[in-house]
Amino acid sequence: MASVNVLNARDESLGHLKSMYGDDAETVIADARYGFISGLLKDVLKKPPIERRTASDKIDKVVVNRWLGIPLFLGIMYAAFQFVFACSPPLMDLLDGAFGWLGEQAGGVSPAWLGSLLADGIVGGVGSVLIFIPPIFLLFIAIAILEDCGYLARAAFVMDRAMHRVGLHGRSFIPMILGFGCNIPGIMACRTIENPRDRLTTILINPFMSCGARLPVFVLLAAAFFPARQGLVVFSLYIIGIIVAIVMALVFRRSLLKGPSGHFFMELPPYRMPTVQGVLVHMWERGRLFLIKAGTIIFGAVVVIWFLSSMPWGVEYASAGSWMGQIGQAIAPIFAPAGFGQWQVAVALVFGLLAKEVVVGAMGAVFAVEEGMLGGVIASQLGWSPLVAFSFMLFVLLYFPCVAAIGAVRGEAGWKWAGFSALYTTAIAWIVAVLVFQIGSLL
Repeated sequence: MASVNVLNARDESLGHLKSMYGDDAETVIADARYGFISGLLKDVLKKPPIERRTASDKIDKVVVNRWLGIPLFLGIMYAAFQFVFACSPPLMDLLDGAFGWLGEQAGGVSPAWLGSLLADGIVGGVGSVLIFIPPIFLLFIAIAILEDCGYLARAAFVMDRAMHRVGLHGRSFIPMILGFGCNIPGIMACRTIENPRDRLTTILINPFMSCGARLPVFVLLAAAFFPARQGLVVFSLYIIGIIVAIVMALVFRRSLLKGPSGHFFMELPPYRMPTVQGVLVHMWERGRLFLIKAGTIIFGAVVVIWFLSSMPWGVEYASAGSWMGQIGQAIAPIFAPAGFGQWQVAVALVFGLLAKEVVVGAMGAVFAVEEGMLGGVIASQLGWSPLVAFSFMLFVLLYFPCVAAIGAVRGEAGWKWAGFSALYTTAIAWIVAVLVFQIGSLL
């Protein structure tokens, strides 16, 4: 009974503080503490007549401003995506032409089954993914520049206030930003968070950060269905990922992982000019993971897809009567309420559990078309509308991250939470995709 009275008194005090000061108790106490420190320093510290402000101080007056900080962060991220989509098309066209020529040469190889494997399976599948090297590497360059100049540390500081409202703090935002490159290092970076509940919450929401592996899917469909607004559409997906992550953090901190949040202290590094060598090194550290996956997981997956699409012998390649078609037709009804209930799509999503790049590789292998034509084929053969394409992109953004990322969750939090992460992310993805498609269809 005494403990209940104490808790009631605590809640009354917290409510009283919020009504008086218009903010939560942690912020009010922190302001009072720093106000006391500031007053004490005025009594014991003698400053020179003119206090010199460094260039970093002047920039931070705007960058970490309470009101300007978040809009500026969104503006910088939007500019990064515009840079990616402005610079990548010529480079993608060169790769597309190279893989198109390579597919033609491979198609003439004898016997016919080997030519089909090389042209339709390997070149069509792996090539469909590799033509997205330019936008992926350009995005990694943009992130590396922001990291090396000292801005990403400010982004964590700016987001601290918003994160506190969902029971986390700015330190949790750093692994989330790292998740833009790859969810695996983002999940592993959660080790730096001292509070166990904060750490586990950040691990569970990190898969919603759109990693570089999802970018080929977004670029492919944005170019096919939103040619005039590619940068804006892809940018919106990244923002939706952040919003879903923050909402789920709020849910977890108020249900499964209740408890006080830790404190956030961070020394902001001085601004500095990024070096070409440093940016290229950071770009390569992130980008080589994409290339390794293309040479191993994606290569293996498209060979399996080609085999299943060609069997039983004599069936038309990648037809509904193939083994691949039969598997896809059994799964496809699950996705029908979201608008993409075609068996080819169901197969791509299943193989996407291995790695998100495989979604594009699987479609390239199933449709057996030149890399640059894949988006148009999806629009024509599947009869998709922009609404369906956006619903599909949302599902790819939010569902089961990849086998390796789930393995990272297992390593950091155990099998129970790894299984939970795999199931709940897929459930959230299905619900969001269905709601967007159904509501969009009504409108």
